Amino acid sequence: QVQLVESGGGLVQAGGSLRLSCAASGSIFGINTMGWYRQAPGKQRELVATITSLSITNYADSVKGRFTISRVNANSTVYLQMNSLKPEDTAVYYCNLNQRWPTATIANYWGQGTQVTVSS
Repeated sequence: QVQLVESGGGLVQAGGSLRLSCAASGSIFGINTMGWYRQAPGKQRELVATITSLSITNYADSVKGRFTISRVNANSTVYLQMNSLKPEDTAVYYCNLNQRWPTATIANYWGQGTQVTVSS
């Protein structure tokens, strides 16, 4: 069973930077996507960025050009580099692992979430 543990959240000022990390309990194999989602109070959880096992990335329009997702350590760790942060980026950020074969989801895991607060 995969465990996802996020770290790196905190309080930053607008215009600042923050890097989130998500570490899986072991190496991740096969067809999969890891990503970051966020949820602000009163809003639905939304996609921030994803990266596939073939290193294909996808970003929400609201973060394009500001955030960068990457994965290392045999694809078991995913990072989210967040630059030029805005107050509207404030949310709980969740790490996600979606495993598929070949296209159908066979497993979907979530981390516990890490709070990111951006002050004006």
